[in-house]
Amino acid sequence: MKVNTADIVISAVKPDQYPGEALPEFALAGRSNVGKSSFINKVLNRKNLARTSSKPGKTQTLNFYLINEILHFVDVPGYGYAKVSKKEREAWGKMIETYLTNREQLKAVLLIVDLRHPPTKDDVMMYDFLKHYEIPCIIIATKADKIPKSKWQKHVKITKETLDLDPEDHLIMFSSETGQGKDQAWAVMESYM
Repeated sequence: MKVNTADIVISAVKPDQYPGEALPEFALAGRSNVGKSSFINKVLNRKNLARTSSKPGKTQTLNFYLINEILHFVDVPGYGYAKVSKKEREAWGKMIETYLTNREQLKAVLLIVDLRHPPTKDDVMMYDFLKHYEIPCIIIATKADKIPKSKWQKHVKITKETLDLDPEDHLIMFSSETGQGKDQAWAVMESYM
């Protein structure tokens, strides 16, 4: 997809703040600092639309990005970050769960994992949650450029086995440095629209 326009339209914490249009939505989930913002910026051809931060736990709301006036990306707070209070984490959890389980416009969740490491317990929990609610899931394995090509298949296999990936779920190797996987990610998302 050629991206001509991309803007953040709203940061929401509850359903009555979500955009009213019935446009398809793709949520981006992943642990803090896994590279969600870098993924968003790369696939949208923007430098700093989604703010990247060296401090995890920066996203604390559901951030809706309107793309080409035809779809939304929804950046959800990263999970597995310890430096917020338990109460705050529970509030985020509730906010994310409400969105994921009740939003009719949601077409699929892009679960962002780090290809260099096996998926974490939190990644597995998120994947199982999506499967339980029958929410389509696209696995984006970032930082592919940080691994030698000869080891890619080994890392992909570990990721698939750790998540116990269903055959219908896509796993896309991605690099925000080289743009690898960008066209594939768009092609898979478009198949859900």
